[in-house]
Amino acid sequence: MTASNTATKAHEAHAAPAAPECDQVATPGAAAAPAPAAMPAASTAASPTSAASAPATTAAAERDPRIARSRAALREAFIALVEERGIDGFSVGDLCTSAGLNRGTFYNHFRDKESLLASFEDEVIEGLGGVLAKFQNIKLRELAACSLTHHPLPMLVELYDYLREEGPFLHAMLGPGGDARFGMRLREAVCGRFVRSLLHERYQNDPSAFTRYYISFYSGAYLGVISEWIDSGMTETSEEMALISMRLLFIKPGESIKM
Repeated sequence: MTASNTATKAHEAHAAPAAPECDQVATPGAAAAPAPAAMPAASTAASPTSAASAPATTAAAERDPRIARSRAALREAFIALVEERGIDGFSVGDLCTSAGLNRGTFYNHFRDKESLLASFEDEVIEGLGGVLAKFQNIKLRELAACSLTHHPLPMLVELYDYLREEGPFLHAMLGPGGDARFGMRLREAVCGRFVRSLLHERYQNDPSAFTRYYISFYSGAYLGVISEWIDSGMTETSEEMALISMRLLFIKPGESIKM
């Protein structure tokens, strides 16, 4: 199959369609406190793909402003350290010092740095899930109509608004010192779900090789778009990014790549 035929078939597929309070200030030379015997379910997961810490921790933060402040301090410090040293380049002690919290408080609610990372990542994915739930009933013809009239699809604008809010965290995680596994989660949670929602219903659960590769192709492409936007400073507005995303979906081989 030639490249031209492959591209044509691809377009035909389209058409066929937190912890308890932790506001104590770190003191110089404070010894690390051991992890308590009973940990919240949030802090037992060491893998970002299996952690359940975000909902429990976030709910606790909503009940207590001190917890929210402490969690925000940890998150800000975590992002800064990942950007500066890479995800493997700092310890819990470094994190607590940077956040102005003591290590005993940290270990009361998180087993280690990995469980904290899992909490942050799950929180972002959960937020994206809320936005993407609105894509379930979208029709390709609706997207095409918006593209032809140069009106950004409101749901895509909302998606880019959320990505902008999480820009600092996403920049750190998708960067060279971040968590490569998170990029794969983002690709499936956002890009794969978006592409699959646009397929005709008879293709959405189609196990054929072409459908699998079609979804993989466009999912990887859209992750690249998101990564480029974040890495370049998010200079385009959410409305502009929605229009760009729509244009990329319908562009044909050999067609002008101008908006």
